[in-house]
Amino acid sequence: MKIINNISNKSSSIAALHFNGVPPLLLNVYSKAINQKNNKITKAFFQYLLLTTIYLLLTTNYSFSQDLHFSQYHNAPLITNPANTGFSPESDYRIGLNSRTQWAATNVPYKTTSAWADAQLFKNKIENGWLGLGAVVLSDVAGTGNLTATKTYVNVAYHQLLNDNNLLSIGLGAGWVQKRIDYDKLIFNDQWNENFFDINIKTGEQFFSNSVSYLDLNAGINYAWFATDNFYLNTGVSVLHINTPQETFFNPKTTHTQLERRYNFFINASIKLNDIWILNPNIYYSKISTAQEIVIGLNGQYNMSGDGTNQLLFGLHYRNKDAVIPALGYQIKSMQLMFDYDVTTSTLNSYSNYKSAYELSAVWKGIYGSANNGQRAVRCSSPKF
Repeated sequence: MKIINNISNKSSSIAALHFNGVPPLLLNVYSKAINQKNNKITKAFFQYLLLTTIYLLLTTNYSFSQDLHFSQYHNAPLITNPANTGFSPESDYRIGLNSRTQWAATNVPYKTTSAWADAQLFKNKIENGWLGLGAVVLSDVAGTGNLTATKTYVNVAYHQLLNDNNLLSIGLGAGWVQKRIDYDKLIFNDQWNENFFDINIKTGEQFFSNSVSYLDLNAGINYAWFATDNFYLNTGVSVLHINTPQETFFNPKTTHTQLERRYNFFINASIKLNDIWILNPNIYYSKISTAQEIVIGLNGQYNMSGDGTNQLLFGLHYRNKDAVIPALGYQIKSMQLMFDYDVTTSTLNSYSNYKSAYELSAVWKGIYGSANNGQRAVRCSSPKF
């Protein structure tokens, strides 16, 4: 089945060809097609595009499912690694929100939102350790067909101090994923009337289902070194989609499309230079099938109030062969807000008209009890003002 999103003689731009995703490489090809004289696609040219698409899909190992993705991965800890659940050296519990919009140049941008929370439990019951419990809900909407994914995960992690300076964490996550698509909003190849796509022509496509759901399992491990009050190092590895669930809108008895395992790695440090500046250099690596992502950069905190209650936050990262990501934020007491913008550096700029992705995150952190009796049972802390 071939599905073309938003291609017609009335459209001067093109959204992504989308059936569980399509390589961005094809965007430029279809964009050129749409911008032909009088905004029409000749039959011969359309056939050429179709054959090109089939060839690329058959000769490349591309992952067709748009997986979870935030540039501010450090502000989406539960989906980066289950072992991050309940791991917050400066707080006992956290509540976070994330929102990302990409391909804003099209009339069908991709939008991803998430809400998450985690907490530390049994700190007074486990010697030099504690349990982390958390949950995250994500919603992703993409393409003209409103391909919608709703994902709900529950994570549990165990954290154990090996000694006064070393902490080991192990986490597991289980989620339920539901995806659905609205076929009535899509245009199919058999609706081509020799001049343009006519939505009044009834398609002969036989749909098996407009929704799919499955169980998704994740696991991860973290290590933290609290070297001094002014230096902290944290690294972790996680494997997502361990059970390689099947994800297809076709007949699952005849079509076998499994979601491949995704491997994440990160390392970050916190360095307190003085009572004014704290710097956080970090590296993030993610791989699924033959697709990979490498992000390297720096976050920083500037003490504006002297006591650390008001901080100016900033960041600058580079995603390999894709984008430069500047970020700016503000923290007041236990609330942190941060905004970033992906400045595309790849050839996709010619299609996106230099309008890339942007993200907004909000994280609220707290400590059990009042300021007088809320001392933490396990003492391990990253540098702070």
